[in-house]
Amino acid sequence: MKKALFSTILTVSLASSMNLANADEISTNVAESREAVKTLFTKLKGALVTGMKTGGPTAAIAACSQQAQPITDSVSDRRTGLEIRRISLRLRNPDNAADAWEIKILQQFEARSAAGESLATMEHHEVVKQKGGEKLFRYMKAIPASKPCMVCHGELIATDVLQKIRAVYPLDQATGFKPGDLRGAFSVTKALN
Repeated sequence: MKKALFSTILTVSLASSMNLANADEISTNVAESREAVKTLFTKLKGALVTGMKTGGPTAAIAACSQQAQPITDSVSDRRTGLEIRRISLRLRNPDNAADAWEIKILQQFEARSAAGESLATMEHHEVVKQKGGEKLFRYMKAIPASKPCMVCHGELIATDVLQKIRAVYPLDQATGFKPGDLRGAFSVTKALN
């Protein structure tokens, strides 16, 4: 009886410490993801602002098409296995297509927004088990469309800007947004050991 009781206490203690370790790991991954998102947002915004200052919206489109992916890749951390992307349901760049999990979360973001939750603070994270048994930490942070975004993503876009968008992104679907719409999300993936 004492042996069974000791075994039960040991099992509960180990499970509790494993859950704490997992909770600590999740908390660390969330913080790391938020920092990566903040860094990427700041770098992308800097490139767009520089483009706008040097040549207006058409220069910003050129800057985005040439610099956004290298900037995004530079924020991914090969050392820790963290990969960051920008994704959307309405793509400008086909390289930013969402996978099935990301589409599900983007749709949840839309529903949460429609229910009154602010896109500015909206995020989601979870551990996802892959078919082969590998576990991934996944994190997404909503990107709300703001007033400055309307120059290139809004309903009324200047003719020269629209022509530049079509020239650089012939399959563009990322126009017609209103301020406050869900523009897309930052998506972070990290393999767990």
